[in-house]
Amino acid sequence: MKRREFIKTVSGIGVSALFGSTSVFSKNKPFYSEIVVVEGGEPVSLVRKAIESAGGMSRFISSGDVVVLKPNISWDRVPKQAATTNPEIVAEVVRMCLEAGAKKVKVFDHTLNEPRRCYQRSGIEKSVKDSGGDIQHVYDRKFKNTRIPEGELITSWEIYDDVLEADKIINLPIAKNHSISGVSLAMKNVMGFLGGNRGKLHRQFDTKITDLNSFIRSDLIILDAYRMLLRNGPSGGNLADVQLKKTVAIGTDIVAMDSYGATLFNLNPKEVPFLIKANERGLGQNDLRKIHIETIRLTV
Repeated sequence: MKRREFIKTVSGIGVSALFGSTSVFSKNKPFYSEIVVVEGGEPVSLVRKAIESAGGMSRFISSGDVVVLKPNISWDRVPKQAATTNPEIVAEVVRMCLEAGAKKVKVFDHTLNEPRRCYQRSGIEKSVKDSGGDIQHVYDRKFKNTRIPEGELITSWEIYDDVLEADKIINLPIAKNHSISGVSLAMKNVMGFLGGNRGKLHRQFDTKITDLNSFIRSDLIILDAYRMLLRNGPSGGNLADVQLKKTVAIGTDIVAMDSYGATLFNLNPKEVPFLIKANERGLGQNDLRKIHIETIRLTV
């Protein structure tokens, strides 16, 4: 199924149906949204266990797919500063997509600091190349003004062409504090697909980020909480602001995933404005009572 067909279909299919009955999900429980959380391991083992527990990457990626993998590469930071996605996790996701038969895995971000330094210092450029992925820099000529059919405040925006043409999108944010939205997780991570004046999105952020995610649909969300930036986000810099959490979570409901992510910062997702808005608009579930979270603890 190509990406455009998938977007039309996914809203009518339950997460249980997508993940399938052989995974740890779908145990005849009355939950709308399901998440696998793996704790207590190193980056590669965490993400591989999470994907395998959901039935394997082939449940999300089909043979011949062109996949866009979106980590956070926005800042000129090294991995231990927890402002960018862990490069080992990125590399393992690339490998698993290729193992599932993906034709190509494209990795890029419209960075906020100087792109080459961000790609190099984050460790993501090398990790993607070493794992067989296609690491790309973003070019202004490839942004296309695109209509957002369900947008309330954002009815069109410049979106990167590779995103529009992708068969599947895997959203791979790092869990971190943000001075405007409170937390920066999967919904905010899609801003790295955008051109134009992104600063305008921070005014009436809750509605605007919901508008964007109503169109840019993530087919799989993998939350990197191996290290978390607890304060002074989104760029951080001080190691005292970083917590070693050793956790990865996956799911297909972006609102449920960000709601789980909010709890890592001791926030109630029913009190986080952008999650309230996204839930009201039907993008996903922010009620923890209706989210089935399957937690696996690795023994080392």
